[in-house]
Amino acid sequence: MIVAVIAVLAVIAAFAFGLVDINQTKQGSMPEVSVSGGQAPAFDVDTAKVSVGTKNSDVTVPKIDVTTKEETVKVPTVDVQKAN
Repeated sequence: MIVAVIAVLAVIAAFAFGLVDINQTKQGSMPEVSVSGGQAPAFDVDTAKVSVGTKNSDVTVPKIDVTTKEETVKVPTVDVQKAN
């Protein structure tokens, strides 16, 4: 139940922050009374582009003898570009 609520909140947040942009490209229509025909609507969905990588960054790293020194380490990076 909690996972479902978190998933719904994630989808709402994606729309709120512009990470997902959905444009209807074709109108839907009701089928004929004779239950023949009809057309399902079509959608063009643009999602955010996420780039994950690493970069060098200076951080303070503790040593076993309780002294610290600054070292260059790779830390993760995330780049998000909003959908058009």
